[in-house]
Amino acid sequence: MQKILVARPIFPDVIDRLKHYFDVEWNNGDALPADELTRRLADKDGALTAGDPVGAATLAAAPRLRVVANMAVGYNNFDMAAFNAANVLGTNTPDVLNETTADFGWALMMATARRITESEHFLRAGKWEKWAHDAFLGPDVYGSTLGIVGMGRIGQAIARRAKGFNMRIVYHNRSRVAPEIEAELNAEYRTKEALLREADHVVLVLPYTPENHHTIGAAELALMKPTATLTNIARGGIVDDAALAEALRARRIAAAGLDVFEGEPNVHPALLTVPNVVLTPHIASASEATRRAMANLAADNLIAALGEGPRAGRPPNPINPDVLGKARS
Repeated sequence: MQKILVARPIFPDVIDRLKHYFDVEWNNGDALPADELTRRLADKDGALTAGDPVGAATLAAAPRLRVVANMAVGYNNFDMAAFNAANVLGTNTPDVLNETTADFGWALMMATARRITESEHFLRAGKWEKWAHDAFLGPDVYGSTLGIVGMGRIGQAIARRAKGFNMRIVYHNRSRVAPEIEAELNAEYRTKEALLREADHVVLVLPYTPENHHTIGAAELALMKPTATLTNIARGGIVDDAALAEALRARRIAAAGLDVFEGEPNVHPALLTVPNVVLTPHIASASEATRRAMANLAADNLIAALGEGPRAGRPPNPINPDVLGKARS
């Protein structure tokens, strides 16, 4: 029986599914340190991960490893050049979290604009003594201009929600979406710089790549309106968190909502000291139904890639399909 490692705690019923096909080693505790993950993969044929870094050294130490199934859409934790060189398949879990993540992104943007976290902290601290006409004023969402950076599936889902708020939608993407999608969403393409100058609310939903590192830094923040908000539900590293903390402290933008961070689970200390930021611990996809769908899709990918189950040899979501059918090198 082939051996696999499930590197993170996931739903026990998904583990039971995997046990039908494999000899399963399950880490049901904290995330494994890099050296321990490498050690445990040494005799495995496959693995299910959730953001755990897998690079050339780990692959070299695991000569039997043929597939690593990531329980996430993003896969910047994988060194894909090393995967391709070793003919190891990587898979991910797109689509099943689009609507849930868009819901959360919308909620985070609303909370940011309307200063919900800041005002709750004020209330809990016992500081609310009277109504005031100028207490916690924030920018409107309805009828404003929404800038979406990254117009993939989740970006488009956010744009659909914006139509109900009578928002003007501008977007930036690596390439323009099809004209029919622009027409359906009533979305107008902009350069990144033009979008930042124009938008009242900027939402980031682009994938992390080395080219996208610090897509939003000090120079970009300086282009934004002082009344604008920034929401990041994409990946840590897309925003320069230190530069953002300084911009928030200086009120160069009104507020930010962040679900992802550079070096998470660590958060830049300066972000913890400014009041005009809403911080959440990478939970945009965290509905039970969606997280179960992600876990089961990761399992489907792993089962099929290792030649088991009804889709044997045809995993639903290969990242590097060119390695399918090739011998491990």
